[in-house]
Amino acid sequence: MTTRTGTPPGPDAVGAVIVAAGKGMRAGGGLPKQYRRLGGRPVVARSVEAFVRHPNVGPVVVVIASGEDARLAEALGPELFARVIVATGGASRDASVRSGLAALPPGVRRVLIHDAARPLVPAALIGRVLEALKAGPAAAPAVPVTDALWRGADGRVQEIVPREGLFRAQTPQGFELEAIRAAHAAWQDREPAADDVAVALAAGLDVQIVEGDEVNMKITTAADFDRAARLLGVEKGE
Repeated sequence: MTTRTGTPPGPDAVGAVIVAAGKGMRAGGGLPKQYRRLGGRPVVARSVEAFVRHPNVGPVVVVIASGEDARLAEALGPELFARVIVATGGASRDASVRSGLAALPPGVRRVLIHDAARPLVPAALIGRVLEALKAGPAAAPAVPVTDALWRGADGRVQEIVPREGLFRAQTPQGFELEAIRAAHAAWQDREPAADDVAVALAAGLDVQIVEGDEVNMKITTAADFDRAARLLGVEKGE
């Protein structure tokens, strides 16, 4: 079921899909990580607000697990909740993204797909992805790999892996809406995808790499809350 709120998009609108349907329990705290507080605010609220407040992003869909509407409403607060479309996710991230894409209203031509677990996404990074989308069907932020890379087995280093040309992927990943809808429709009977770029590449879409940002970290473990708090300049993650 999809709950439609928010405001209608203008012509040639750019929508956003915020994926927040995962269990996210590896970070501890007794709650899915997207609902835990970071610097006094729920992680999902920080992620959603980055897109709702961006001047070049139109309708925003938040994809959540079934039965979590009230939890999302509490996390976002009345003003922010009134400005989003709520969609129910599926059994996998791929299914959740498809649900979010389907919930976008008519008039949206391009879409940004973002993980709620990246609550510190800068407005400038969103802008870079949007700018790249003017020239192609897909664009995604990434940061170059700078550490040495090893391949190992049984607790031993087996070989050194060259790091030239390797990147750490980030979100939001941007696409022409109909192109990524078609790509996800073609993918849905396959194994879970690493991300939406993997789905796009399988469909033959050209994906431009844009400059990512180290601040745009993904919260996965309990230690990530403390790191994110330091980036925000607050003492504790909660």
